[in-house]
Amino acid sequence: MPFSEIIGHERIVDLLKRTIRSGKIAHAYIFEGIPGCGRRKTALCMIQALYCTDTRDGDACGVCTSCRKVAAGNHGDVHLVSPLPDKRDISIDQLRELQRDLSLRPYEAPRKACILEPAERLNTSSSNSFLKTLEEPPGNALIILLTENSDILLPTIRSRCQLIRFAPLSSEHVQYLLEKNGQDSITASTAAQLSEGSMDKALALDSHSLAEQRAALGKQLSGVSLNRIASLFEASESLSGSRDETLENLDLLLSIIREHIYNATGCPFGSNNDHTTGLSAGVSLAQAIRLADALLETRRAVQRNANAKLALDTLLIKIAGIIPCPAA
Repeated sequence: MPFSEIIGHERIVDLLKRTIRSGKIAHAYIFEGIPGCGRRKTALCMIQALYCTDTRDGDACGVCTSCRKVAAGNHGDVHLVSPLPDKRDISIDQLRELQRDLSLRPYEAPRKACILEPAERLNTSSSNSFLKTLEEPPGNALIILLTENSDILLPTIRSRCQLIRFAPLSSEHVQYLLEKNGQDSITASTAAQLSEGSMDKALALDSHSLAEQRAALGKQLSGVSLNRIASLFEASESLSGSRDETLENLDLLLSIIREHIYNATGCPFGSNNDHTTGLSAGVSLAQAIRLADALLETRRAVQRNANAKLALDTLLIKIAGIIPCPAA
């Protein structure tokens, strides 16, 4: 998977290729971006370019033995660290094992490499343990942390890594990749507009049911009112669930607000604007921006393990205070 396969991140690809050509590679990077935006694939492309036996202009050939092993996920010098299936966080034991692995001589590559994902699953204890590896990286090992929000990481970890921010993919890029994977253009267009720039989300979508869920949430959002307290708690109940379900519902609401903002500024949302936002036409651009800020603040709170139900109750009260009251 050479860099030429990365879509939508040309600036980052150019930066990494120049870095590889110069040989001035940092020992640790933070790739920040939403899951599915291409950060993991770019990390593997970088490792592949460093291991390639026939590098061309800072890029991998994609066909040598090392390239094929990295692409297949079975290269002995590449270590992938994620929470164990039955655990929420990355444990200290996992990091100690990683430290041992990185301290050994590479089997066949010029250096060891590690991808840690998601880095926000480092709790305080494991973060402090990992600091020793970042302060004194064994050999010339390359460490890449993948995270959705680098602000969640300890400042001492951030200060020891080079930060590279990945923007969400455009809906056009997502649609192109979905069609490349065999989806028809209509399904791909629908999924792309609801994907929030994430290929992971686009591939997991049932476009029809998600569009219905999005419309129902938009209708409920327009119906909340401080004059009807019951409507706030009903909306809060419908949004709450597991942490991941709550975040998904918040993302759907953000997509509704984002589309309203696009339309309010005269910029049609995506290539196929068949979706209605569900928001009242009486919601102004300024109000929509305030709604987006409130949703983002709540999303960050839930990410940081705040009480989801309490965060949603607070959010709905804010929303009811921003949007115009529905007609009786």
